Amino acid sequence: MAIILPDLPYPKDALEPTISSKTLDFHYGKHHNAYVVNTNKLIEGTALEGEELETIIMKAAEDPSKAGIFNNAAQVWNHSFYWKCMAPGGGGKPTGEILDRIESDFGGYEKFVEAFKTAGATQFGSGWAWLVEAGGALEIVKTANADTPIVRGLKPLLTVDVWEHAYYLDYQNRRPDYLTAFVEKLINWDFVNKNLAL
Repeated sequence: MAIILPDLPYPKDALEPTISSKTLDFHYGKHHNAYVVNTNKLIEGTALEGEELETIIMKAAEDPSKAGIFNNAAQVWNHSFYWKCMAPGGGGKPTGEILDRIESDFGGYEKFVEAFKTAGATQFGSGWAWLVEAGGALEIVKTANADTPIVRGLKPLLTVDVWEHAYYLDYQNRRPDYLTAFVEKLINWDFVNKNLAL
């Protein structure tokens, strides 16, 4: 079974002006698609061909000789998850169980926002900032390049992509501005609540 590029959960212009359709043309149409194409090429004719994406990631993570497969497959997974973390008219303070958990584990929504944005801003170079569940508690972690929390046994709830291609056309070098806009205007808290309930 080939790895496929999933459809975006909204039209390419649905996140404007926070994230432009031009950014999504490049980010989704070029970068994400390239990871899908490369993953399929790299697994063709190997024991990983036909496996589920998460299985490919986990097996490749255990074998340094499969770093190329891991990097591309994990980026397919990370990006597919990232698109779902955003919604038109999203952002702001959540409701439901995630708000209760954020308040108990971080000491308030504002403290969560500060920690999440700091993680994204201080990730050196390319990578991701994540809200995860680990051992029954919420944590914020950051990963470099293609690394993903699923290989560490963590449950991803939310992520923000801080590779430059995620924001450079809209925000140039102002990563903190992108992170603020992501939190205030984009986060799909319904998706986060669903992940928490899994």
